[in-house]
Amino acid sequence: MTTKMTPPPFAPTRRTLLAGGVALAAATPLLRPASALAQPAAKITELRLDYATYSPVSLLLKDKGWLEEELKADGIGVRWVQSLGSNKALEFLNAGSLDFGSTASAAALLGRIGGNPIRSVYVYSKPEWTALVVPAESPAKTIADLKGKRIAVTRGTDPHIFLVRALAGAGLTQDDVKLVLLQHPDGKQALLRGDVDAWAGLDPLMAAAEIENGARLLYRNPAFNSWGALNVREAFAAENPGVVQKVLAAYEKARTFAQGDPDALAASLTAQTKLADAVVAKQLQRTDLSQGHLKPAQADSVVASGLAMQQVGLIEAGVDVRKAAAELVDSRFAVG
Repeated sequence: MTTKMTPPPFAPTRRTLLAGGVALAAATPLLRPASALAQPAAKITELRLDYATYSPVSLLLKDKGWLEEELKADGIGVRWVQSLGSNKALEFLNAGSLDFGSTASAAALLGRIGGNPIRSVYVYSKPEWTALVVPAESPAKTIADLKGKRIAVTRGTDPHIFLVRALAGAGLTQDDVKLVLLQHPDGKQALLRGDVDAWAGLDPLMAAAEIENGARLLYRNPAFNSWGALNVREAFAAENPGVVQKVLAAYEKARTFAQGDPDALAASLTAQTKLADAVVAKQLQRTDLSQGHLKPAQADSVVASGLAMQQVGLIEAGVDVRKAAAELVDSRFAVG
């Protein structure tokens, strides 16, 4: 079953993202101890998880039906919900309309600090999925040339975080530009229409703008792109640890399959996006699928992203970023 959902009433604002994270541990339930992973899952009849074009592995998993096969014996159906960005996945998770949601790890950290009770339990990719995009005819040569210009961005996503860090590197802040808050597809269209001067892009829309419309990547920095994280509602993980492990095992099967058969992965992405083969190929060239497990490198990356966001004011100075990251990243369900 596949569903496209409209976002629930909850929409995180900058104020909620900046809310203190220090008291979060006391405000959200803790997962069961590791020994509980062997306990029978609580009885559920439907699992709700997202698929997203920025997570090609999720599309392959959805197409293959491996998760449905795995959960059929338990009497659990699967409902697939499309997420158009990290902000939407986080909204759905916070509202309880998703059990699993795909986001950038930096966006997941912002959500956790803002009070969204989630855990990051798997890495689905290490992508370079965002950059600052300008039209082919743009006179801009450097980030500094964007001062005072209109930039389309989706608040609370990796492209937003990327933009803020990129501006900071040029000695600028969000106040030095004019942010136009749009969802990713609308941001691309605004760029192509000339309604904005730049766009904090996201693949595969960004790759399409390059190949089909001649758009130019004004600024790239792979280090400013965070990991793709699969997140679970904390309460769901506490009540259904066995189901969480089965979801991760299915994801790992899809990721491993994708590495061995990149054409199948490209076919799933093409079928979902209806984009040209060259566009899909460009996105996948920028997507590293070599690691699926949460390891110290991923945890360290989340901390580094959080500290960078704190430095530029996206996270309040009083928030303990390392503590929040430790509460977010949960490797106890690791598979493989």
